[in-house]
Amino acid sequence: MSSLTAEHYLLDIKLRRERVPSFDTYPFSLPAVKELGTLKLHPKVTFVIGENGSGKSTLLEAIATAWGFNPEGGTKNFNFGTRRSHSELHAFLTLGKSVKRAKDGFFLRAESFFNVATEIEKLDAEPANAPPIIASYGMRSLHEQSHGESFFALIMKRFGGNGLYILDEPEAALSPSRQLAMLARIHQLVGMKSQFIIATHSPILMAYPEADLYQIGESGLVRTSYEETEHFLVTKAFLGNPARQLALLFEWDVR
Repeated sequence: MSSLTAEHYLLDIKLRRERVPSFDTYPFSLPAVKELGTLKLHPKVTFVIGENGSGKSTLLEAIATAWGFNPEGGTKNFNFGTRRSHSELHAFLTLGKSVKRAKDGFFLRAESFFNVATEIEKLDAEPANAPPIIASYGMRSLHEQSHGESFFALIMKRFGGNGLYILDEPEAALSPSRQLAMLARIHQLVGMKSQFIIATHSPILMAYPEADLYQIGESGLVRTSYEETEHFLVTKAFLGNPARQLALLFEWDVR
C-alpha cells in the first residue's frame, strides 16, 4: 500500500541500522529492537506483545516521540518532563507516513499518566481565553478519579476519532469488563478513521479481530495469530482447569 492510497496515518517504522553504534548496548540490545528492520503497521490496530523487559514499551515510546508526542504521554501540545527517562531510540527511527493527516492523537503511558493529569491541572490553572483542557476529559479532575476511571475517561471522552493513538499497557488499571468496553470503543474509533498501536499483556484486548499481532521473541518481532500467543495459551490452560494449573504451579520450585 502506497503513501498516496493509504487511509491510515502511519504505514511502517524503520530502524536505521547503519546508524546504530552498537547492538550490545541499551536500547539497541533489547529483543524488540535488536532484529528490527521495517515493521509494517495495520491500518486499524497493531499489537506489540512480549515478556517484561523485551522492549515493547521502549519501542512504543520511541514511535510516539518520533511522531511528535511528549515522551511522558499526552498530545503533541504537551511539553513537560518530570524526569528524563526516555531512550534515544526515536532518533534512529524513520516513520513511513501517508498523505493522510491525523486530526487527533494521544500517547498513553500507563506508568506516567499521573504526570499528564498533573500537567492538565497546571495548565488549566493559568489564565486562558480558551475552554479548560479538562473539558475534553469530561470536566472532572483526573486526580479525583481512580486510576481506572481516569483511563476510561481518556478513552471515552478525549479520543475523538480521525487520530493516531499509541497506547502502552492501557489495561493496567482496568477491570475485565472495562477492558471489554475499551474494545468496543476502539472498534468505534476505528470506524471513525482512527489507527491504534498498542502494547499490552491483556488477552482480552489483543482479541480484537481486525489487528496485526507482533510477538517479541529471540528473533525479534514476529507476526503471529491470537491463538498462538503465550497470553492466550496460558490463560486458556488456566481457566480450563484452575485446580490442576494451581497444583502444578505450587509444585514448581521458583528458586
